[in-house]
Amino acid sequence: MSEEGMRWSGQRTDRVDTGALPGLARLTGFVRSVRTPEFRGVTFHEVLAKSALNHVPADARMLPGEYTINPYRGCTHACQYCFARPTHTRLGLDVSGDFDNEIIVKTNIVEVLRTELARKRKLPPRVAFGTNTDVYQRAEGRYELMPGIIDALAGHRIPFSILTKGPLIRRDLPRLARAARGATVHLGVSLSMLDEDLQQSVEFGTATTSARLATVRAIRDAGLECTAFLSPILPRLSDSPEQLEELVAAVAAAGATDVLYHPLYLSSAVKEVFFAWLRRAHPGLVAEYTKLYSSGSETAYRHEIGARIRPLIAKYGFPEPDATIEDKFALNGRRGQPAEEPGQPTLF
Repeated sequence: MSEEGMRWSGQRTDRVDTGALPGLARLTGFVRSVRTPEFRGVTFHEVLAKSALNHVPADARMLPGEYTINPYRGCTHACQYCFARPTHTRLGLDVSGDFDNEIIVKTNIVEVLRTELARKRKLPPRVAFGTNTDVYQRAEGRYELMPGIIDALAGHRIPFSILTKGPLIRRDLPRLARAARGATVHLGVSLSMLDEDLQQSVEFGTATTSARLATVRAIRDAGLECTAFLSPILPRLSDSPEQLEELVAAVAAAGATDVLYHPLYLSSAVKEVFFAWLRRAHPGLVAEYTKLYSSGSETAYRHEIGARIRPLIAKYGFPEPDATIEDKFALNGRRGQPAEEPGQPTLF
């Protein structure tokens, strides 16, 4: 796609500001900031990336030796528990509203990736998407960066994985199916609750759970395997035996090939955002969550959830969740933490 094709249609209705965020304007790759009525309250900061492939160092705490690609930073999904929120602070932005509403878009990432792959003597053994923010968030419908990225990787037969909450991945299923004929492609859809009122409250920028279940089915109908990520399971909100069985049964009916589950993980920075939501939406649970996420009892809760959900996973015919499934998506040892790009904020 041409550079102009990646820009917003109907420019006369947009507000373009070349200095909307001084911290970004100081970066050599900053191009401009764009606002549009279709994304009310959201600003897209277009930057020119210097590199597309991020190689996680072998001594890193998470994803050691893996390669990742992050076309976007920040996410309009606005999940109140999102583990990647702290990465925005390295750009001089906050973990709350800025993460949801100040979105960095690497508009030239396809061209940069093609150049990098053409020059590399040793190609990446695998690339992981979704380790930071969702590549199929709503902005992808406008910028259309993933088709070119998928084609670039497929052209070199590089295996890759994608973890998403966005039904927009359905747009690219024919392309992903073609890529899978030449290299291993792992796809995963994240969903953790069937209560759509709860879901729309705590992750109000995402598609509904029913839309995500339909996405699992569409992936399977395209001839591709699909892992269902039951994550995060929310204590006392989505973790009852009945809720968990209903959820496992739903992903089984949608055709998921395997499942992974993770209870809610909260880093210190993300805890402030989540607890602000909890005080508004479920004030009666604040004391219980405070105890759970400050007294070291979180580990015991993880074991409790494991004992509750593993029999259900077996009951519905899924393989036992283990490190081999997590490894498909470069999740081993991550505990819900983001794969941070080294050297931020000068990554552009």
